[in-house]
Amino acid sequence: MATAYVASHFARASNVTIGLDLMRELNIGPEALGALTGAFFFGFAAMQIPCGFLFDHYGPRRTVTGMLILATIGGIIFVLAPTWPILLSGRALMGAGFGAMLIGTMLVITRWFPPDRFSTLSGMVLSIGLLGNLIATTPLAWASQAYGWRAAFGALVVFIALAAIAIWMIVRDAPPGHPFLERTPEPPRQMLQGLLEVLRNRRLWPILVLNFCSYACTFTVQGLWGGPYLREVHGLSPIQAGNVLLAAVIAYQMGMLAFGPLDRILDTRKWIAVGGNLAVVSLLAVMALAPQPPVWVPIGAILGIGFLSAASTMVLTHGRGIFPDRLIGRGMSTMNTAVMLGVACMQTLSGVILGAYEPLASGARSETAYRALFCVLTVVLLTAIAIYSRSQDVKPSDEMRARAKSA
Repeated sequence: MATAYVASHFARASNVTIGLDLMRELNIGPEALGALTGAFFFGFAAMQIPCGFLFDHYGPRRTVTGMLILATIGGIIFVLAPTWPILLSGRALMGAGFGAMLIGTMLVITRWFPPDRFSTLSGMVLSIGLLGNLIATTPLAWASQAYGWRAAFGALVVFIALAAIAIWMIVRDAPPGHPFLERTPEPPRQMLQGLLEVLRNRRLWPILVLNFCSYACTFTVQGLWGGPYLREVHGLSPIQAGNVLLAAVIAYQMGMLAFGPLDRILDTRKWIAVGGNLAVVSLLAVMALAPQPPVWVPIGAILGIGFLSAASTMVLTHGRGIFPDRLIGRGMSTMNTAVMLGVACMQTLSGVILGAYEPLASGARSETAYRALFCVLTVVLLTAIAIYSRSQDVKPSDEMRARAKSA
């Protein structure tokens, strides 16, 4: 499942590399590119609550396999699309199909491993998935120049189809004897009541706020405008910008491995998330406030944001700890809805912000436009951290004591 997750990360991050190519080929502006990028996340977010029901009723194996078939169909439409509206539809379907991947994988981890291993194993899964981000940088830039972006996405479609087959044949929902395998599936009305129980949990709401904003702000740099910014403001070539983004993804993977075990070492999740996100705010502020910096400054900031972006996974781990097993599917899907809806909204808003500034004679966006975008990201993330800081922590030691008592 972690290997299949690579395809999701590749699809969501690809526009940072081929975005300018899409704008030229389809004759669209930054607003349309932002909407195209956001469509993936709107589709992704739209499927989170339905997938939560499907996870709790049918299990992750059947749910993920079925959704990957939908992603395959979306990928075919994307590859063959002659116009922007059809391309948009294909990308939205891909997002919807990939909407089951992360939570399905985390549910399998939850049911096969003890709770104090969840953060570490989730970090490993996300680190493997980030190989998709790696492939979406320099390798995609090279493949796009050599064969065209449509051929690259054709290879992705084949990979998705093979992943669906592999998951159906290999994955099992839970180990033998697990209560999930012996459960009586809830009727639809009871499942809806469970969702309402999740939404009424007051401990969830400050977590949802940071879920909505954290990944949205970092991905806007890492997954959409970081590459165009380096090319249009600092004059880097597509391959050079791709190399920077490649290094940022490697930094993100290192961050996943570094942040994963910290909750067990420090016995906190909330304050790890707060500290990591505050560090991201400081780097975004540098990009927003430094006029005409030497190129190593934004490169260093982008690499730092890549490493520190891993702190957003601690927010998801924090939220997982407030739900009982019978509500984990719906609870985690609700949290992931906030994550992906936040990204979708921020991608769309970012295109509007850049589009509000008059382009240069060359057609490129100005440094002022990009700095305005980074300023908005700084303020949004800082506000979300302030709200999240009022949440109640869930310590790994408390979870282990509770599990020992129930054993």
